[in-house]
Amino acid sequence: MFPTRARRHRGAPLLVAGALLVGSLQMNAAPPAAASGTDRPQRAASVVPVQITGPAEQRYNLIVTGDGYTSAELPDFRADMERHLQTLWSFEPFASYRSYINVWAVEVASAESGVDCDPGLDSPRRNTALGMAFWSGCDPAGVQRALVVDGRAADAVADLVPGTTAANRQLLALANSTTYGGTGGRHATASGGNALSALITPHELGHTLGGLQDEYDYYSRGVPGGAHSGGEPASAHHTLLTEDEMRRQKAKWWRWLGEPSEAGGVIGRYEAGLYRTRGVWRPSRHSMMKTLGYPFDQVSREILVQRISGKVQLVQGHTPNGAPIGDDRVVWVDTLHPNGGELTTVWRVDGRTVAGTGNARTLDLRALGLRPGRHTVTATVSDPTPFVRDPAIRGSAALTRTVSWTVDTALTTPYRQVPAVFTTHTDTASPVGARTVVHADTTHPDDRTPVVRWELDGRPVANPGNDRDLDLGALRLSPGGHRLTATIAGTETSLSWEVDATPAEARYELSTPLRTVERPGRPVEYVYDGPFTLRLTGRDDREGAVVTQFRVNGDGWQTYYGWPTDARAPYLFTPSGTVIDGLVHGKLGTHRAVPWDDATPDYGTHAIEYRTIDAAGNISLARSFLATLVRP
Repeated sequence: MFPTRARRHRGAPLLVAGALLVGSLQMNAAPPAAASGTDRPQRAASVVPVQITGPAEQRYNLIVTGDGYTSAELPDFRADMERHLQTLWSFEPFASYRSYINVWAVEVASAESGVDCDPGLDSPRRNTALGMAFWSGCDPAGVQRALVVDGRAADAVADLVPGTTAANRQLLALANSTTYGGTGGRHATASGGNALSALITPHELGHTLGGLQDEYDYYSRGVPGGAHSGGEPASAHHTLLTEDEMRRQKAKWWRWLGEPSEAGGVIGRYEAGLYRTRGVWRPSRHSMMKTLGYPFDQVSREILVQRISGKVQLVQGHTPNGAPIGDDRVVWVDTLHPNGGELTTVWRVDGRTVAGTGNARTLDLRALGLRPGRHTVTATVSDPTPFVRDPAIRGSAALTRTVSWTVDTALTTPYRQVPAVFTTHTDTASPVGARTVVHADTTHPDDRTPVVRWELDGRPVANPGNDRDLDLGALRLSPGGHRLTATIAGTETSLSWEVDATPAEARYELSTPLRTVERPGRPVEYVYDGPFTLRLTGRDDREGAVVTQFRVNGDGWQTYYGWPTDARAPYLFTPSGTVIDGLVHGKLGTHRAVPWDDATPDYGTHAIEYRTIDAAGNISLARSFLATLVRP
């Protein structure tokens, strides 16, 4: 399927409610002809669960709604939403921590198609559900690309999703528009159909969720920001320190210095950021917080891991510990399950680590032979992710939690009759990717630990230690479809998943070259004496949007989006790049982000790689071709 195809929503609408304000947002602009304020007519909204990984109260909830989509255009909203979400899941750390996030769609039809002041102040005002508007809300003194939403209407939408509060949710409002625009804050916005709009979402979540700052060297597009005049920034990814000073003081991103940057190049010290061109430095030449389409670098990624994890509880449940318990029982903890790796659990008795537990989520106290009296048993759950190097972050409550019990050997446990069944587990309704960590939790009888056995394509899979998680990435699956099964030993209770181990296929299309050169053992080479275009498409044999990416000369991977002015147009490479709305796109060779960056043409041969990320999270092997730019 092509990226524009919409995936089916999982589950029926959860709730149908009214109380959504309909009309155009009124700021400094003249009011529309339609009713406004409390006199606006009400429209029903449907809350549809899109991705539910746990109770809303125990997850970070992303609520996606649309504005300016009529009833007939709601399929367009679903397709736009899916493209935004799949783009979000293609970026780390959202890919690895997707299981910490619920996604809800709130579908509400607008009376009219489109949003206010799109694209100009003289454009029509429209009667829509959320009153979205460009130009900072139709303000002549505002910014055209500042797409805002009526805060009361947005709050009403968010309140429709039960179990969510301001502390555990983020609302994203998509406008039915192809004009570039968006904003961050308590309510994030983005245009639904613009070429770059799906990249606004992860950037704004970097702000609202991660507390990250912009790494731009301008405030107004096309105007250099001048010199930084303040002291050491509070921002974790901006500094005045040199690399030597960071190492000596063990400050800022000193632990990452010299590492290959996820966004290209190496982690170091690059001048400009915080809207200033000089006198302040950032970790990477380019990253998501500087240029849309590049990944978050390691510094921003580490902060986001802490913030995402801080929105949830690593320990989801445990043996009650409000009173002493006997040593004749099994104690347990239920944990979260990141898509990208297993959490670790360390058991201790009176401060000493219990050997041989193998990261299990249960501990049989009967096997310990405790001496008579009282003892303290603890289970420490932590996230060993390589995305975090700061011990303070790793040891924080976001990534490490400890549960303790007082064990009194004089007490006797009245065993409950608890059937061994599965409780929470990885969603079985959609295929899982070949690198996913699949989980299956069970109930917890007092006198035993249900054992989970795994089979792949009918053959047993060894999974010692924590048998609640199975890392498919460690199995190095062959391409194709597979069947994964989890069964509680001694019962007929089982779960089954379809495993998609075949990445989507990427194809490229170039404009006609001067000549094509093919040599044994080398990628095909295309020779140009001027601008040329690249179109990337992704095709998968399963439903879901496909993200395509490319990179030049081993630099950071960029998400392919077409062209800024038209998502259907191919990407244009030129010797010095093309300036659009104060930003530079498509310079072949050394990346150029703003007009005052070096525009020297990079003639010669360049390696262009391309790949896909499909809806199951599979990343295809990178393929490449050569593009040689000769002087005209």
